[in-house]
Amino acid sequence: MRLLPLAIAAALLAACQQTPAPGAATPAGTSAAPDAQAAFAHEEAGIADLQAKMQAGSLTSRALTQAYLDRIAAIDDAGPTLNAVIELNPDALKDADARDAERKAGKVRGPLHGIPVLLKDNIDALPMANSAGSLALAEHHPKADAFLVRKLREAGAVVLGKTNLSEWANFRSTRSSSGWSGRGGQTRNPYALDRNPCGSSAGTGSAIAANLAAVGIGTETDGSIICPSAVAGLVGIKPTVGLVSRGGIIPISVSQDTAGPMTRSVADAAALLTAIASPDPADPAAGERTDPTPIDYSAHLKADGLKGARIGVVRKLMGYQPDTDAAMERAIAALKAAGATVVDAEIPTLGQWDADEYQVLLYEFKDGLDRYLAESGAPHASLAALIEFNKAHAVEEMRFFGQEIFEQAQAKGPLTEPAYVAARDKARRLAGPEGIDAALKAQQLDALVAPAMSPAWPTDPVNADHFTGAGYGAAAVARYPSITVPMGDVHGLPVGIVFMGTAWSEPRLVELAYAYEQASKARKPPRLLPTIEIAPAK
Repeated sequence: MRLLPLAIAAALLAACQQTPAPGAATPAGTSAAPDAQAAFAHEEAGIADLQAKMQAGSLTSRALTQAYLDRIAAIDDAGPTLNAVIELNPDALKDADARDAERKAGKVRGPLHGIPVLLKDNIDALPMANSAGSLALAEHHPKADAFLVRKLREAGAVVLGKTNLSEWANFRSTRSSSGWSGRGGQTRNPYALDRNPCGSSAGTGSAIAANLAAVGIGTETDGSIICPSAVAGLVGIKPTVGLVSRGGIIPISVSQDTAGPMTRSVADAAALLTAIASPDPADPAAGERTDPTPIDYSAHLKADGLKGARIGVVRKLMGYQPDTDAAMERAIAALKAAGATVVDAEIPTLGQWDADEYQVLLYEFKDGLDRYLAESGAPHASLAALIEFNKAHAVEEMRFFGQEIFEQAQAKGPLTEPAYVAARDKARRLAGPEGIDAALKAQQLDALVAPAMSPAWPTDPVNADHFTGAGYGAAAVARYPSITVPMGDVHGLPVGIVFMGTAWSEPRLVELAYAYEQASKARKPPRLLPTIEIAPAK
C-alpha cells in the first residue's frame, strides 16, 4: 500500500481486517508463488554483482530499477501481498537515467552508483512524504532530504521508495503489533506470511529479504534494525550512535537513535555503511567520535577475520527457546572452526538499566518529536496535537491498540529535569562502561555474541507482540555497535547471531561478521509461504 491519505483510511482499515488470522487458510490471490524467486532475474544479487553487470554493459540502472518496481508490483502489491513498501519515489526512473548518463560519460561515483535502495518511512527523502506510518503525517512532505539521504545520492544510489514500519517506530503503545501502521497496514514476513516481521524497521526487513530492492536503510532505538534483520534472514548493522547522522529522521531518542544498513550480505552492509557514515556537524553525537577519518568498511571484509579472535558468549541472553539455543551452539562451533577462541562471558549489569532507559526514552521522545515537527513544518506541530489527532481518528488509528506511551511521554518535563539527567547517565553507565566494556575487558575479548532474536511469532493484532527473547539491548542502551548475521533457521524461520563491541568498533565487528558469514553460509531466501511447513513425524 502506498500514498494513503486520510480520505481513504476506511478502505485501508477494511483491507487490514481482511488479513488472515494466524493459522487461518490463506485467501485466494495471497498464496505463495513457488516460482516468484526463480522468475526474478536479480534474486539475491549483491552490489558487486550488479555493478559488474552495469560496468560490462549488460545491465543499466534504469533496467534494474524497473525490475525492482515490477517485483514490488508483483509480490508486494499483489500475489503474497507483503505490504512492505508504503510509497514509491516518482523520480526513481529519472534518477536511474541520470546515473546511467553519468556512467556513459565515464563518471562512476562508487559502489552504490545506480543501485536502488529503500528507506524506512521515518527518513526525510524528497519528494515523498515522511509519516512514521501515521495518518497524521500522511501528507507531510519535508523541506529537504535527510543528511544520510544526501550522502546516498552523492554516492550514486537511486532512492526507490519508502518502507512501512511499526507506527511511530513502535513507540505509541505497549500493546502494538510490530509492522503495523495506520498509513500502511500490516507488513508480512516473507518466510511465513502469517508471521510477524518484527519492528520497527519491519518493511525494510521484509522488502530486502524478498529482493524488492538491492539494499535498505532501517533505524533503531533498541532493536529495530537487529530484530527485523534477524527474523528476515538479513545482515543488519546498528552503528555507534553518532557514526550515521540522525538529521532528518523522525526521532525517539537523541541518546539511542541511529540509522543503519539492512542487507542480504555483510559485503553489501559494509558498502552501504561506508556511504552513510559521515560526520554531520548538526548532530550532537557526531563530535563524540574520536577519529572522524572516513573508513572504507569494505576493506574489513576478511575471510580470516575470526582467526585469533576472542569471542564471549553471553549465555544469560539464551535459554528462552531451545531451537534458537541449538542454532547458537552450531554458530559457536563455526566460530571455533574459523579460528576464534570462544569463552562464556557475563555482562555484570545485564537488565539493570531497563527502568532508567524507558524514562529516558519518554523524556527524549517528547522533546525530539516536538522539535522535528516544528522545524519540518509538519501538519501537526507537537506530540500533544498528535494525541488529539489519534483521539479524533480512533477508528483508523486505535482500533487494535492505544497511545499510552504517547500520553506518558507528554506528561514528562524538559530535559533539564534532574530525574531525566540521572536516568540517562545511569543507563549509559550500566550498559556501557560497567556492562559491555566490563565484559570485554574481563577476558580481553574482541566482541560479545548472543542470539539476536527469537524466531518470528504469529502476527496477532488483538493480543499484540509476543516474542520470547532477544540479545541486542545492551548495545542499544550503551550506544555501541552491533551486527546481526543469519545463523540458521527454526522450522524455516530465520534466526541470527548478534556481534556486539565497544564504541566505534565497527571495523572489527565487520571483520568478525564477514568471517562468520563466509564460514556458515546460513542465509536462505524466503519462499513466501502462507505459514510454516510442519514436517510429519517420522
